[in-house]
Amino acid sequence: MALTPRILLVDDNAALIDNLRETLEEEGYLVTSAGSVAGALQAATAGFDVALVDLRLPDGNGTALTEQLRNDHPDAAIVMLTGNATLETAAAAVRAGAFAYLVKPASTPDLLLTLEQALRQVKLQAEKRELARRAQVAEKLAAVGTMTAGLSHEIRNPLNAASLQLVVLERRLRKLPPLEQPPYLEPLKLVRDEIARLEHLLQDFLQFARPRELTLRALPLEPLVSAVVDLLAGEAERRGVRLWRDLPVGLPQVQGEDERLRQILMNLALNALEATPRGGTVRIWAQARPEEVWIAVEDSGPGIEPAVRQRIFEPFFSTKATGSGLGLPIVHAIVTQHGGVVGVEPSALGGARFWFTLLRAR
Repeated sequence: MALTPRILLVDDNAALIDNLRETLEEEGYLVTSAGSVAGALQAATAGFDVALVDLRLPDGNGTALTEQLRNDHPDAAIVMLTGNATLETAAAAVRAGAFAYLVKPASTPDLLLTLEQALRQVKLQAEKRELARRAQVAEKLAAVGTMTAGLSHEIRNPLNAASLQLVVLERRLRKLPPLEQPPYLEPLKLVRDEIARLEHLLQDFLQFARPRELTLRALPLEPLVSAVVDLLAGEAERRGVRLWRDLPVGLPQVQGEDERLRQILMNLALNALEATPRGGTVRIWAQARPEEVWIAVEDSGPGIEPAVRQRIFEPFFSTKATGSGLGLPIVHAIVTQHGGVVGVEPSALGGARFWFTLLRAR
């Protein structure tokens, strides 16, 4: 579910749409509307959590639309509305996958109660999928862990030996006349850079497979976010991207480890910068909740396809040609260690929004 529940209203009665929109927006919902089947399918592409669908529409019927919306958006819930309720239409609504069936004009309390129940169902389904995904990640993590010790020894030892021999070779090359050195030193630098890349990859692998225990303490978020923004300011300027923080005054402290939280923010912010074209924006923001703090890094890039979003935190899954597929799984592992959750969704800026939660400091 999105941070603000999204409601799609589908009815050709403009006055009813206006009344429902006003009621729902006063309750804090984000509302979009359509007056036809075609308009509803177009509006639904932006995503929604619950749709209120009229049974009779000018270019089709709500039952068929409900079935199509359920197929296209299985994570959402559909509530059907009708002014002519019959046993047959109720049965058709159930067969189409509607969550509930209301008779117009529905009272405001009944409507709001039904929406709350539908949103609760959507949230439960999302939690079930999240648990299944975590179980899948845990299985892969366990498989990786069994290989860690052996691979660490088998890979790191040759890398160390190669690095030492490169040092010896460079020392000997430096004894040549200065004009003769460049043709030999350039390929030497290339090899050294590749060894450093392999070392970094191995470090990611080890960190993901066997994360160390955390030392948690109360931390203010503002200095952490500011430090990351300052560190990446040069990179953002080089790419022509605006990187900014948007933190409310009085944001509560969180329970965490400074180094690991900085790693999360650096990873997400760097990914956002890489995804954002010149002239775009990357925003880091947060908001307080009763027991946690919600932090997001979002960008104005091209976004992430739904099929990719479903796998984005899987170990070794990567859309980059040279990516290890461990950056975001490491973020997932660190957030989980902190007792939080992490996710990705479309951003209001047009790109992707990666978010995670941290427990408030006690």
